[in-house]
Amino acid sequence: MSLDHVETLECTLCGATYDPDQIMYTCPEHDGVAGILEVVYDYDIINERFDAPLDGTIQTQWKYRAFLPVDTEATPITLDEGGTDLLDAPQLSTELGVDVRVKNDGLNPTGCFKDRATSVAVTKARHAGRNIVTCASTGNAAASLAGYAARADLDCRIFVPESAPEGKLVQPRVYGADVLAVAGSYDEAYDLSMEVTESYGWDNRNAAINPFQIEGKRTVGHELAEQTQDSIPDWVVFSMGDGCTIGGCWKGFREFAELDYVDDTPKMLGVQPEGASAIHDAFHGHDEIDEVADTLADSVAVGRPRNTLKACRALEESGGTALTVTDDDILDAETVLGRTEGIYAEPAGAAPIAGIRRAREQGIISSDESVVAVVTGIGLKDTAGAKRAVGDVTRIEPTLGDVADQYGAAETEMEYSS
Repeated sequence: MSLDHVETLECTLCGATYDPDQIMYTCPEHDGVAGILEVVYDYDIINERFDAPLDGTIQTQWKYRAFLPVDTEATPITLDEGGTDLLDAPQLSTELGVDVRVKNDGLNPTGCFKDRATSVAVTKARHAGRNIVTCASTGNAAASLAGYAARADLDCRIFVPESAPEGKLVQPRVYGADVLAVAGSYDEAYDLSMEVTESYGWDNRNAAINPFQIEGKRTVGHELAEQTQDSIPDWVVFSMGDGCTIGGCWKGFREFAELDYVDDTPKMLGVQPEGASAIHDAFHGHDEIDEVADTLADSVAVGRPRNTLKACRALEESGGTALTVTDDDILDAETVLGRTEGIYAEPAGAAPIAGIRRAREQGIISSDESVVAVVTGIGLKDTAGAKRAVGDVTRIEPTLGDVADQYGAAETEMEYSS
């Protein structure tokens, strides 16, 4: 067995270090989950082992296995996650007044970005001989963990807030997971999952505190660096919930730049709903932070983010910033993305589009810059939210006359004759 490319687990608060061969969540020198750990690598070993061509061909995220904190003898638990295309978006660019490309991670196996992290977490759990995996989730992580647990033949037990969208709670049950709806918020479900982990020893996938989760997420940074190596974007835009997604992307992109695989790095723009803005507020130095999350974008409805430090560090180191948008902005962005480019995103996945529009209005992003928006979840995850944006279908009688009434006889005749 070999994990020699991983040097240590380091506390982001006090710098204490721990053995990376163990499954460990946070630094015990701090109360609760404050002592978030960082995986520290030996990049000389990684650089020596990584021999894949940076030619833009990415079948799965395991192209970057040399960068992932898994034992060299571990068999990956994979459903071919990662390798999502980077799409030109000419009509969306015109709509927003800036050059935009879209990386649609809603096309991952369970329909969300989180599959990148889950593949790594379940691989490590299986290799360590764990039989039960768990997490707290607003829905996407639940489905992701359940799917990969099924692939690995592990038992899966999920804690979700009772307000989570029904569509997201059906998916993990199809995968065979036990889904426990907690009478409370996501943060209360999260706290309960941590108590269970400590009491029963289940393997916890919670991305905000499992140090290996963010390491899987950073493969999106590797992919974007490879896909844009000839045209590094000025900005990469994410929605933010717990903060580990934007932190992971920045770490991956920065690694490729420091290894001279690419020449530059983008600025990171983090977007949060006004009703769940804790990371934004912390980054901008607000004295009071509201810990109650109230937003229709359930995937980022986090009142007490556990990875604020890594998110803010990504924003600061990259020269980026954070902003907030309204729920109405997000709903509008969902329809804009759909009608301009045919991409169906859940609300949190569409939030970056709303963020780009707001950043253009505020002069944060200028018209001569380039932007990559990362869509983190497919719209089928939350059709109720989409319905709020588009309204009900138009009902007509089964007659040609009703079609003519709807569109106008002259218009329908013109279409037919052409």
